[in-house]
Amino acid sequence: MSKYHFSIILLILAACMVQQFSPAIGGLFGARILILPLVFLCCSVCVNFSSMLVLAFICGFLWDAQHTLGAQGGDPTIYTDPVESLRFGYSIILYAMMGLLMQFIQPLFRKVKWHISSILTGIAIFSYLFTEYLLLNFVRGDFTFPPSVLYRIYLTSALTMLFSPLIFWIIYQLASSCRHNIRYEGLRQKHRYID
Repeated sequence: MSKYHFSIILLILAACMVQQFSPAIGGLFGARILILPLVFLCCSVCVNFSSMLVLAFICGFLWDAQHTLGAQGGDPTIYTDPVESLRFGYSIILYAMMGLLMQFIQPLFRKVKWHISSILTGIAIFSYLFTEYLLLNFVRGDFTFPPSVLYRIYLTSALTMLFSPLIFWIIYQLASSCRHNIRYEGLRQKHRYID
């Protein structure tokens, strides 16, 4: 493991701690900035596929440890109804799916089109929260989707997306201090030509 990858893991652990102090904004339907998923999404563009899967496991494990072990069965600021049957580990799969989405845009990120990556972080966060809410409804056995939940998911995604340039800047500073060259291979397949 290189110094860069170790510093990325430390950044994720710091984001996990800062997430504990991220308040919900009452005037915006209880939306808040999701720092840990944002750091994961920004890091998943700047690492290779296998490192992204390791980061997805770490972040999903930390997210589940923070949220599913509580009484609510989900993020208590977003889901207020208790659910005891949502299983530990579902976030690892959802994080891997978000990371896979970010891996596909690595070639665009390489061409310094960071604004596309920032927009995609918002889309990925929206997809994560929406899927998580659908899973909770499935486990509950009924489907309720009040408009306030949609507003909360949308505003949380938009607020989180606004901070992605800052996280990308921090990652680039870590890479330059570790003398690491970020490679953007994406998920393209390497071809071998045989003569």
